Amino acid sequence: MFSYHLYLLHKYLNRPHTTVIGFENNDRKAWAEKKDVGTALSVIQSNISAATYLASVSLTLCSLIGAWIANSSNIFFKSQLIYGDTRPTTVSIKYICLLTSFLLAFACFIQSTRHFVHATYLISIPESSIPVINVETAVIRGSDFWALGLRALYFALDLLLWFFGPIPMFICSLVMVLFLHYLDSNSRPLLLHTKPQGSQIHVPKRDNKA
Repeated sequence: MFSYHLYLLHKYLNRPHTTVIGFENNDRKAWAEKKDVGTALSVIQSNISAATYLASVSLTLCSLIGAWIANSSNIFFKSQLIYGDTRPTTVSIKYICLLTSFLLAFACFIQSTRHFVHATYLISIPESSIPVINVETAVIRGSDFWALGLRALYFALDLLLWFFGPIPMFICSLVMVLFLHYLDSNSRPLLLHTKPQGSQIHVPKRDNKA
């Protein structure tokens, strides 16, 4: 899993058009240039809601795992169905790794929310013109943190199967890498969106008349 994501990062930095993330970022740039203010705020609000929900789920799971670790009597367990090392120290390391994945997911979703909220401020500033590049940067960074949060949850699923031994974890890693490679690969050419006239977002002035 770790090696695959290093490979994906290399493709994203050097050949972004071959990845779904780069393909979607190209569409987000076009969306930032052509959007209507009301529609844009509605779209970003839906992204904020989704990121907030997953952040809440990640934090809840972190709390449950932390409470489970605090109860030392529950850490040690053995079963004939579990193959591998079941010493308390090893089991504690597994819990810590799983907790770290959920904490990382929580942090990424919070950062995603922060950038999306910043984008709403940029879009809705009255009586001013905002460069489109500022909105593009905020939206793309929010989307990148969203993707990182999802990757952390994928790692958490892999680490969860580690509790049942290295074999289930290895099988899950292979299946997930094949599945993610299928989802992350892009063979379609980038859409050539025509840019509108001007390079700023114009928000109509408010009517202060009674």
